[in-house]
Amino acid sequence: MGRLTKNQKALAEKFDAEKHYSLNEASSLVKECSTTKFDASVDLAVRLGVDPRKANQMVRGTVSLPHGTGKDVKVLVLCPPDKDQEALDAGADYVGLDEYVAKIKGGWTDVDVIITTPQVMGKVGALGRVLGPRGLMPNPKSGTVTMDVAKAVTDVKAGKIDFKVDKFGIVHAQVGKVSFDADKLHDNANELIQTLVRLKPSSAKGTYIKSVTISSTMGPGIKVEHKSAV
Repeated sequence: MGRLTKNQKALAEKFDAEKHYSLNEASSLVKECSTTKFDASVDLAVRLGVDPRKANQMVRGTVSLPHGTGKDVKVLVLCPPDKDQEALDAGADYVGLDEYVAKIKGGWTDVDVIITTPQVMGKVGALGRVLGPRGLMPNPKSGTVTMDVAKAVTDVKAGKIDFKVDKFGIVHAQVGKVSFDADKLHDNANELIQTLVRLKPSSAKGTYIKSVTISSTMGPGIKVEHKSAV
């Protein structure tokens, strides 16, 4: 085994990589174990006892984090002209339709969330090849295809995120920044875990929440005793 770096030694003194911590403890430790010079993101990874290949075990949804993600979310609203002002008043960064459809076809995707209305999904649907792989395709299940664009924009700006289990059965989501108080990280992580519990598919058998890990950008993964949150 190679020698530990100075940072690795310091981290080894702060936490035990094999131990499972309560969500309260882990929320504090993830801050202490961050060594970046920037305000790192804090992410939660939850491994579920589901088979994502089966449609009746696909876990996806949205959650409104009590304290937001700490990220300045850039929102594009693709809508008819009569909805433009409503979207702008709610805080959308970009609003329009044909000009942005053309830009996206040309490869522009410099946004975090795209919201649209049902009547223009014909035009937006044609962008699936560009938006799909980037996770930007609007979807009624995530609340991004709606007539109430103002509420959708407000929710996203306030910290509403959408999540989807990956092919390995893991849900990854940002639950804040290292600069957040530990209590806020705990509240956000707990809200996501509780939402996942509520979304448990009836066809999922055995242990549903298999593991929970919290980490910061470039920081170590801290194992969470998920029963302390559920």
